Amino acid sequence: MSLVMATGLEKHYRAGDVEVHAIRGVDFSIEPGGFVCFVGPSGSGKSTLLNMIGCLDKPSAGRLEVLGREVARLDRRAAADFRGANLGFVFQDFNLVPVLSAAENVEYPLRMVQNWPAAKRRARVGELLEAVGIADRADKRPDQLSGGQKQRVAVARALATRPRLVLADEPTANLDHDTALRIIDLMRTMRDEFGTTFVFSTHDPKIVDAAEVVHTLEDGRLVASGEGGS
Repeated sequence: MSLVMATGLEKHYRAGDVEVHAIRGVDFSIEPGGFVCFVGPSGSGKSTLLNMIGCLDKPSAGRLEVLGREVARLDRRAAADFRGANLGFVFQDFNLVPVLSAAENVEYPLRMVQNWPAAKRRARVGELLEAVGIADRADKRPDQLSGGQKQRVAVARALATRPRLVLADEPTANLDHDTALRIIDLMRTMRDEFGTTFVFSTHDPKIVDAAEVVHTLEDGRLVASGEGGS
């Protein structure tokens, strides 16, 4: 069964007196274990689409199912509970808590979202920091880490609750070329090791080359879907 299924999906909103059609009648599916990206120019609807898949926003029309749940039927509390149980997020500006160490940032969703016991939290954090190659920086705050190290922490945090689906919005935008390649390789390794599905919104050709499926958006419409470069 598909992890994500969209049929006739639309998103409209008002900006002043103007009605904006951000997503226009889009159909697609995302399969388990996929490494999938949505590409297109600025304003094409990529981030809007990711927000709806992430249950941060609701469709205006059509149908969107994520892990078997229809997004439009989730109220705010149900959507928050669903995200906490099933989804992980990676952002282009890292979104780490500045006063917490790398380990504490990874631990944060285990404490605040799922309330794991302390011993289980510590074991999971240690496992993930080791997996992303940053165990030796566990006690460092974000301002003591490089951009690539911050994104490694962000990837570990996204995987902390063992989500089935990770959504990554421009995750390499603030990284240099070589660091971006290492982060992409890391996420593919995490997909292979943990079976997590990764879905990207990106302008980065390096992610497009690494993706297995590429969906191209223009003016809110899905104009092409096909295999990526991998």
